[in-house]
Amino acid sequence: MSADATAAAAGSGAGTDAGAGRVVLQARGLVKTFGRVVGLDGVDLDVVAGEVLAVVGDNGAGKSTLVKCLTGASVPDAGTIAVDGRPVRMRRPQDARDAGIETVYQTLAVSPALDVASNLFLGRERRRPGVLGSVFRLLDRRGMRADAEQALRDLGIGTLQDVTQPVESLSGGQRQAVAVARAVSAGSRVLVLDEPTAALGVRETRQVLDLVRQVRDRGIGVVLVSHDMPQVFEVADRIHVQRLGGCAGVVTPRSHSMAEVVAVMTGATTLAAG
Repeated sequence: MSADATAAAAGSGAGTDAGAGRVVLQARGLVKTFGRVVGLDGVDLDVVAGEVLAVVGDNGAGKSTLVKCLTGASVPDAGTIAVDGRPVRMRRPQDARDAGIETVYQTLAVSPALDVASNLFLGRERRRPGVLGSVFRLLDRRGMRADAEQALRDLGIGTLQDVTQPVESLSGGQRQAVAVARAVSAGSRVLVLDEPTAALGVRETRQVLDLVRQVRDRGIGVVLVSHDMPQVFEVADRIHVQRLGGCAGVVTPRSHSMAEVVAVMTGATTLAAG
């Protein structure tokens, strides 16, 4: 465990799960180039169970490239990724899901025509037991709806009362909640949120931030990619600052002010070594 991750585990107070405090996702020396353009230049990253790690940076800093490499959407040219201490090779997004890394992109990737329960089990639908499922291939809709209701209750999502409601009828915040609940119910170890509040209003943003805390408190490591510094400082336990394809440093909301983090992002100042 790195010094930054160790400090976070000892001092953040985040997460109530018994496994909170361990490094669940670790990246070392990630490099990704696009011709002569360097997307990532030897980036290290630690995600601790039961914490929110914010990834911030200016446009072109490498945030999106880093997330893509961590979630199987892009293959790094060099470097290693480990989940729970075991090296993994992710060539596609399904490899990341198999390793317990779920991603909720800004576009959400929900199916508007399907109801809430169907979206929560999208791609992993359950069939009814016995002949009805094996021969007639009927779906266990009643069981999936019951489990969907329980998953929403477990996350404290009270704004969704009817899991048979089509997602297209939901608000932006409610759709975000469905996408997060689907990722968590899949048994994820790490949840990556890419700009989850970018298109939301004030009230819906508050709901999503509360949901981020709920996920963290379940002992899941959360990677929050955001440009909204007030939100970052509200929910993050640690802040990974990207600049020009590299990691400019890892700080906490207690050790550095918002202005200091912005200064590091823009290159106006640098963090002291060690």
